[in-house]
This record gives sequence, C-alpha cells and structure tokens, in this order.
Amino acid sequence: MKSIAALQSIVTPWSDGLEPSNAELDAIEAEMPVVLAEVELLDALIALLDRPASDFDARRIRRAHRRVLAARRDAANKAPTAADEVA
Repeated sequence: MKSIAALQSIVTPWSDGLEPSNAELDAIEAEMPVVLAEVELLDALIALLDRPASDFDARRIRRAHRRVLAARRDAANKAPTAADEVA
C-alpha cells in the first residue's frame, strides 16, 4: 500500500527567515510593558462580565487604565524619531 501522507518539508519548507531578527525582538521587548498593562486591564474587565462592579472593581479598572496610558506614554517617549535613525 502506498502512503499518501505529505512530507513536512514539502508542506511547510524550512526557511532561515522563520526566526525573528534581533531588531524584531528588540521591538517586542520595547512594547512588552504596554502589552502587560493591556492584559491587566483586560483581566479586570473580564472579571466583571458576570457580576456588577463594586467600588473595589471600579478602582482596579481605573488603576489598570492608568497603567495602560502610562505605558503607552512611556513607549511613545522612547520611540526613535526620524532624526535619530539618520544619525
């Protein structure tokens, strides 16, 4: 009986470009505080899907929202400008 299974190398050929470059890893690392703050806010919002918000929940959401804004502000302030890239 002849096998009809596809070989992995034919289906998804291996390429050296599959790994992220150092620049891409640096960009991910730079965005990580924003991502973590957004996850924290999302966790706070998900907790309220099946129950009404208490005062504690409202404070938790406000605090998480402020962390997201602060992380975005910090990321924007660290972003290189066009003049920095030329130098």
